[in-house]
Amino acid sequence: MPTSNQTQSLGKTNPITIPIPTPKIIFFDIDDTLSRNGEIAPQNKATLEALAKTDIKLVISTGRSKPILPLDIIALLEADVLDAIICMNGQYSFDNKRVISDYPLSSEQTTTIAELCKNSNLVYKFDSATHIVWSDEHEWQNTYHDKIKSCSMIDPEYCHFNTVYQCSVFFDNQDQKMQDIDFIKHELKLVHWHDIVGDILPIDASKARGILDVCAHFDIDASDCMAFGDGLNDLEMFDLVGYAVAMGDAKPELKEKADFITGTIEEYGIQAVLNPFHLV
Repeated sequence: MPTSNQTQSLGKTNPITIPIPTPKIIFFDIDDTLSRNGEIAPQNKATLEALAKTDIKLVISTGRSKPILPLDIIALLEADVLDAIICMNGQYSFDNKRVISDYPLSSEQTTTIAELCKNSNLVYKFDSATHIVWSDEHEWQNTYHDKIKSCSMIDPEYCHFNTVYQCSVFFDNQDQKMQDIDFIKHELKLVHWHDIVGDILPIDASKARGILDVCAHFDIDASDCMAFGDGLNDLEMFDLVGYAVAMGDAKPELKEKADFITGTIEEYGIQAVLNPFHLV
């Protein structure tokens, strides 16, 4: 496997030149990796459909909660193009037939998280397998389209009586990021996926844990996996898999961990890596 100092920028007209073994599973982040503005890029959809005809397993690995997974991604799972989905930063993994693994927050964890957000005067939401539940009204609610809004509600007490998996907290500005809170003391962590939004999770939660669960499900070693990503919640995933590919517009911290740096969605970055397998 190439080392991090052997990374290169790749694009539609500059396919990868470093030989690598064909992976047994490929994990894909959704937003700004497969999809832009909530819709999968046509070339990426075509690539997934072509790969589905091979023996390579195809799995989504996202921070999104299950209720707000894009409909086009769900359709690919239902069509057996995708083999499984890891969502909520590894807290919940499933395929077309069953839940592969799930890690609900404990009542103590939900109480602590809610108190930390309230003490910081911040709006937050908890994610269950069926709903996204807000502590109060927030402008981010308007970012979800009409069908998803049916899964959204305001109920600050929901987390105390229902199974939830992660919390998202919404900041008023980029400087207000709960910097003074010692999350480790509470065995929690804050992971940013937007300049003014972050997820609060158990300290051992990560996409990597979900990947290990899915790999065990398919009896495949993580060293035989490839992953594509762009954000800070992909860091643990990149540490785990055998071949880590950062998108061209990925966070600098992620590019440092990547084995390959490819192009953006618009530069056909995924195709630049996968075309040499003569699969797409």
